Amino acid sequence: MPVLPWSTIDTVLLDMDGTLLDLHYDNRFWLQHLPQRYAELHGVSRAMAELELRPLFEQHAGTLNWYCLDFWSRELRLPIRELKLEIADLIALKPDADTFLAAIRKAGKRVVMITNAHRDSLSLKLERVELAPYFERLISSHDYGYPKESPQFWDALQADIGFEPARSLFIDDTLAILRSARQFGVGHLLAVRQPDSRAEPRDTQEFTAVEDYRELLEGL
Repeated sequence: MPVLPWSTIDTVLLDMDGTLLDLHYDNRFWLQHLPQRYAELHGVSRAMAELELRPLFEQHAGTLNWYCLDFWSRELRLPIRELKLEIADLIALKPDADTFLAAIRKAGKRVVMITNAHRDSLSLKLERVELAPYFERLISSHDYGYPKESPQFWDALQADIGFEPARSLFIDDTLAILRSARQFGVGHLLAVRQPDSRAEPRDTQEFTAVEDYRELLEGL
């Protein structure tokens, strides 16, 4: 992990799920809990539930619908918010993420959350993990109508908060989103090696990976 050139970074943009929060909660919900509850509530087998859900997930992956609880509630005829509450005890902060947030705020950096999470999902998580005080703004891509994978998201973010891309650091666990940020001109990009603490580490390809938030504080 190279030392970040903190003197050239004014703004820190941070993803939430998989970056600051353990992705285990989201993976458990979408891959296990939702198919099980879909099967129970629609009176089908678990195998049939997965056969019905998989093409829908594949069709909408990377779009704003993928992250929208209202969309999935309508599409699946299920109370998604209530179902997410059923395993909310799994929502957890990644190790030392709060130490990192406190240090960059103390150092005078502008800290902004940018998440694809729906506002209801964001609220659910902020009720269980105290993140809001560390941030100047908490921005959901649903506020703009475009996911972070889209160039239009970055245009909207620029118009909204007026940051300087070349003097910004962005950390995310999704490579397609990091590539979109790079295309926009964000100068410092880091991927997350292990978004889900109970899954295998990922290949972050061309991006330097975060494995320990304390390491990022060197030279701050």
